[in-house]
Amino acid sequence: MTLDLTALADEHLAAARTAPHGRSAHLVMHDGVLRQTVIALTSGTSLDEHNAPPAASLQVLRGRVDLTAAGWTEALSAGTLRMIPKERHGLTALEDSVVLLTAVND
Repeated sequence: MTLDLTALADEHLAAARTAPHGRSAHLVMHDGVLRQTVIALTSGTSLDEHNAPPAASLQVLRGRVDLTAAGWTEALSAGTLRMIPKERHGLTALEDSVVLLTAVND
């Protein structure tokens, strides 16, 4: 399977901009325990704190986001790839943004 991440980012950012909650997400790959999801968030939109999967990374495709966990915040910009901490965490878009979440679930 081949995907055009640029086209997916465009599509979901457009959908997020018209959605009342300011976000759009789509599971793009699911193979056994591996899942990859494109998530678009409009500026100021957050994914509230939630539990982490056993292993995960976040790649910022567009924009800038804050990744938060246990009293710390890290700003990530387009082109950044970051392991997600194995603790409760949240994400806030500092500007219209698109990320690729890669997760391994048991």
